[in-house]
Amino acid sequence: MNLEFITQCINTLGAFCGRRDLPTLTPLELRRKYGFEQADIMVLFGGSIPCGGDVLANAMQNNIAKKYIIVGGAGHTTETLRFQMHEQFPEAVTADLPEAKVFANYLKLKYNLEPDYLECNSTNCGNNITYLLDLLKEHHIVYNSILLCQDATMQLRMAAGLRKYLPDVTIINYATYRVDVVVRDDKLAYADVPWGMWDMERYIALLTGEISRLSDDANGYGPKGKNYIVHVEIPKEVRNAFDTLIENYGDIVRKANPIYASNQTDIS
Repeated sequence: MNLEFITQCINTLGAFCGRRDLPTLTPLELRRKYGFEQADIMVLFGGSIPCGGDVLANAMQNNIAKKYIIVGGAGHTTETLRFQMHEQFPEAVTADLPEAKVFANYLKLKYNLEPDYLECNSTNCGNNITYLLDLLKEHHIVYNSILLCQDATMQLRMAAGLRKYLPDVTIINYATYRVDVVVRDDKLAYADVPWGMWDMERYIALLTGEISRLSDDANGYGPKGKNYIVHVEIPKEVRNAFDTLIENYGDIVRKANPIYASNQTDIS
């Protein structure tokens, strides 16, 4: 196995799935690209690793949006989030809490900040979106732009799911982290490690699982498959990178877990 080539494949998938439409979350960058200095809504999804809380806090301090929402009940990443948050901040209450409340407690504890709304019932990327839309409707929130922050492995699919319901709304992607995988001491490693980052095998599993879900074919989540998301064009270089990783790591690809399925949307 050529590890240098493997790192290129992992980083290709990471850049594709972990989309960021802005270099930094500042009013200046928003104005440069979109012509406004505040998004109507910023949403942090609880599937993120813990550093997503810092991304949200910094955005709130920069006054990047008019309303701030954290979305997340209990899903396949929840127990990891609870453990890592409590390990870093033993005084933080995390046991049995939904993701949204875990992040909200962290914001209050470290930054003395509070989001405007929490959505605590969703269990997968699909009902993350539909329950968010229910919350916006319930509270009569008017919006034309939404800034989405999710774990980098799931960012693109989250946006594709939202676009199915809101084709005319400006959706701004900002994955909660970016990493580069390198070869160090003849092993795969991260050049820099964000707080709470997945172990390497889990990261590869999440990325390869996303390409299968993003595909617009009979087995994917696009319109030709389960129809959970809008069509996503997957470039040839991403497909090639995916094929290489499947050839070497196919036994660890993340499968959807029916435990977190809902009646109206996709499983995780």
